[in-house]
Amino acid sequence: MIPLDYGRSFVIGTSPGNEARFWVESRTRIVNEKTGANEDYVQCGSCKSENTFGESDLFMDDNYDFLPVFGTEFGIYFRRKAWLNQNYKTVLKTSDMFGGPRYQLVGGTACRLLNSEKEVLEATREMVPLVAQTEIRDVRSQLRATIEYPVKTMNTCRSIEEHRDDGRRGEIYQVDTGPVIFPDLSGKQEHLVDGLSLAFVAFNDPHFTDFVVEVPTQAFSPEIPTENDLHVHHYSEKLTLAAENRLYVSYSSGTKR
Repeated sequence: MIPLDYGRSFVIGTSPGNEARFWVESRTRIVNEKTGANEDYVQCGSCKSENTFGESDLFMDDNYDFLPVFGTEFGIYFRRKAWLNQNYKTVLKTSDMFGGPRYQLVGGTACRLLNSEKEVLEATREMVPLVAQTEIRDVRSQLRATIEYPVKTMNTCRSIEEHRDDGRRGEIYQVDTGPVIFPDLSGKQEHLVDGLSLAFVAFNDPHFTDFVVEVPTQAFSPEIPTENDLHVHHYSEKLTLAAENRLYVSYSSGTKR
């Protein structure tokens, strides 16, 4: 899976009434290792609910975050309001999304895999674009997923005085970025799209990844503890998974798909 050039990758609708163009923020490829079949899901940047092409009052009342995901056959509209709204996740045919999408996914054929912590730190400090791929799998279902995303936040430290649990010391990095499309690989869903969620991702090691997934979460203030039934959609479910993490320097190319 050649990393995308995320600065030049877009999805645009083909509806004459609104050819909405969306910046690509991540993509997830799910592979069925038993059959070899695969599905791609392209997650785009968020916007706000709007009165499109109105003469005034361009943002709707009862406003919500809107985030589309375009899949091979099915896609998702995520609508996040200030409370636990029932239409938070809507699954629909991709062909019905904005009149059917047209993709410009620009591949970075000049991408370079970073093979050591030293190379990762050097590339980070050289201020070049970085793209990560996190590969996870479920042994029982034989489903495998590669989650790919631009590294928007990278933490680095020039010296660690104490040993970590894995015996490493010295300079270290930690990726922290999102949102990305996180897949449920248990195989329990009728369609793969039904098991997709939004998440943020963090790792500082090639062999494991932490995720925090957006789920219904009770809203309260630690400073003013109260008993209430108010829930919102929030990134609160933490998961640690065995993974293969790869980091690339992402160079531009003219390859389009």
